[in-house]
Amino acid sequence: MILTRRSFLKWSAALGGSAALVGGLKFGLEDVGAANERESQILSTCCYHNCGGRCILNAEVRDGVILRILPDQSAEDSFDNPRAIPCVAGRAIKRWVYAPERLKYPMKRVGTRGEGKFERISWEEALDTIASEMIRIKEEYGNDAFYCNYATGQLAGGIDMTYKDLGPMSRVFHLFGGYVNFYGTYSDACYSAVQPYITATDNNSDDDLVNSKLIVLFADNSLVTRAGGKGGGYHYLKAKEAGAKFIVVDPRQSATAVTLDADWVPINPGTDVAFIAALAYVMVEEDLHDKEFMATHSIGFDESNLPEGAPSNSSWMAYLKGDADGTPKTPEWAAPITGIPADRIIQLAHEMANTKPCAIIQGLGWQRRAYGEQPVRALPVLAAMTGNFGIKGGGTGMRYRINLGFAGGYFPAGINPIQKSIPVFMWPDYIERGKEMTSGPKDRIKGAEKLEANMKFMWNWAGNTLVNQHSDINRTKKLLEDDSKLEFIVVGDVMMTPSAKFADILLPETTHYEIEDVISGKGEGKTDFVLFNHKLIEPMYECKNILWIAEQVADRLGFGDEFRDGHETREDWLKDMVVAAQEGDEDFPTYEELKKAGLYKIIGQGSVIAAADFREVPESNPLGTETGKIEIYSPHLAAQNDPNEIPAIPKYIPEWEGVSDPLREIYPLMMVGHHAVQRIHSTYDNVDYLQEVHPQALWINSWDAADRGIKNGDEVKVFNERGVVYIPAKVTNRIRPGVTSVPQGAWYTPDEEGNDIRGSVNVLTKYHPTPYAKGNPQHTNLVQVEKA
Repeated sequence: MILTRRSFLKWSAALGGSAALVGGLKFGLEDVGAANERESQILSTCCYHNCGGRCILNAEVRDGVILRILPDQSAEDSFDNPRAIPCVAGRAIKRWVYAPERLKYPMKRVGTRGEGKFERISWEEALDTIASEMIRIKEEYGNDAFYCNYATGQLAGGIDMTYKDLGPMSRVFHLFGGYVNFYGTYSDACYSAVQPYITATDNNSDDDLVNSKLIVLFADNSLVTRAGGKGGGYHYLKAKEAGAKFIVVDPRQSATAVTLDADWVPINPGTDVAFIAALAYVMVEEDLHDKEFMATHSIGFDESNLPEGAPSNSSWMAYLKGDADGTPKTPEWAAPITGIPADRIIQLAHEMANTKPCAIIQGLGWQRRAYGEQPVRALPVLAAMTGNFGIKGGGTGMRYRINLGFAGGYFPAGINPIQKSIPVFMWPDYIERGKEMTSGPKDRIKGAEKLEANMKFMWNWAGNTLVNQHSDINRTKKLLEDDSKLEFIVVGDVMMTPSAKFADILLPETTHYEIEDVISGKGEGKTDFVLFNHKLIEPMYECKNILWIAEQVADRLGFGDEFRDGHETREDWLKDMVVAAQEGDEDFPTYEELKKAGLYKIIGQGSVIAAADFREVPESNPLGTETGKIEIYSPHLAAQNDPNEIPAIPKYIPEWEGVSDPLREIYPLMMVGHHAVQRIHSTYDNVDYLQEVHPQALWINSWDAADRGIKNGDEVKVFNERGVVYIPAKVTNRIRPGVTSVPQGAWYTPDEEGNDIRGSVNVLTKYHPTPYAKGNPQHTNLVQVEKA
């Protein structure tokens, strides 16, 4: 929609009369009970960003303007049927929709890539250019040169899903001959890669936590990362109400630790496996572990149940006792590594072994480290040793389970003719040396022995991983600036993000509040839902939705009719999705019924006790691992022939840029990048009042700050060999000495010297894929901090 005077006056009146056209729209706070008394509508919608949850929203709309966002209006709010209410970020949607940073019309790059200089063009020119570049690059390099980048800005299912092999543009690329895909995610690359080689199952469903007496969280901050809706944060609070005690193992005293009044174990980052091994050592030495279960349900716990062909002294027990390396994994050994005193380790081992049932849960933060595969595999060993594996109120030691068996259908993208995929984190290598990448241990591409081309065309839609969320921004910038390597980048987004500035063609996308869609819930706890996402307002400016864009590209490539497959309207596709949902649920409403009701909910799911049948009769109910048992010793990982970095059993491996790296003489502080309550990754970083309430700041311990003459609120310089960030300091004892944290997701904003002035953590993180998953190690960094 082109902004007219009438539209401007409507928005201005509804939003308090303070809108102004200065570099875009600025909106004041509205008074919902103001003079305009015309009848408003309450319409169902949702928060569709990648927090891992899904919240039910309603919007009050009047005269084509969003007046306010309302939380789930369901009458019932019980443990069996809780409301799915939003966090602070989800409540800021109106501010985000009407933000001055909204992209308004198609543009093409006119300066150096990344310079942010663009020229306004028509949709016709933009689409013609995209189609002609696709044809040129296919003719010159073949389909192995095409890549759709990892992006999770729209991750709610429905038509506008933009994740890999889903959504309208995936259908276009499939019909065009395919593209090289990715596997893994920036969130859980190591977790998903090695889960099949320890338990091959997740944990109990989160509603089971109310049955736990003790809940031990490793690297889990669910009251922030899954704060909205009815996800992990909600169920932790319910478990607390039911009397559970919490222990949180984390370098930071997170919001989860504070809110749950948890015992905080302030561990050195990257040393969790040493801590776990010491806990296990105490349990073995004091005969506190479930010997019978370990003998019958695991592989490689001790020498007696190693798989055939495994070398002697390669079991978990041999590792604990030092038979393998001469170093017993005592609490005294672990204490200087982890920073946790030996007597505290012993006390925690007693508490975890003697409290039943005990739920041991891992988050994802610790596997985004140099050797992130190791803690993922180590923690389930504790769950098994303590007798909690497969029982009510206990669990497997993995992440808590999300029940994803219910959906409102997906857009039919078809099959990608190219089955090749690269590790998600290694797309820069694909640009620089794609034709050299192989299925071998250096790259681990899947679906083929090698790639036939370097990346030449990137489609980056609703994602900020191109620059902002990827490691070592300065390295990435330099690579992308050279348009002789990656020849063409299309970016589609709602805002002018740091990644958008690297587009060759930049397209303005509608938000989810400017289209209709059918959205699936996330299945936490005992309920799930499908929601009709109503169109709240007309598309702003010249913004278009991804279905329309895909249709136009398909027309220009000569297969528009095949793409549409008889669907003339967006509603035609939505009706097909509802039919698909009805095939899986005979009670699912018709399209018209769903649109009128706004919500279809199922109640009575959850209560999943993972591996309960395996615990009872393992021979008849094997796990999905190669051996059917808990694979403490993994034959698959042993076959990688890399015992130093990919050991057959989980081991503590000292990290580069970790607690014992000699580089600490130059950069003495370890740095992580925790999730911020005011953002969903980088989404909402431009929302003004979220920045005001939760300003970006470096967490630094008071001792480390005092040594540097830094006081709370001082501007500081955080730096290493990769870059410089200027950011205010938050001096606090809620982070252990020797550790700092820069909340991830702040938009990269360089000054004239190229130093970031907004607190973008990835200026400082390292591009160094993990050994097996080839995942991102973005919490493994050393820095120095000085008062600016």
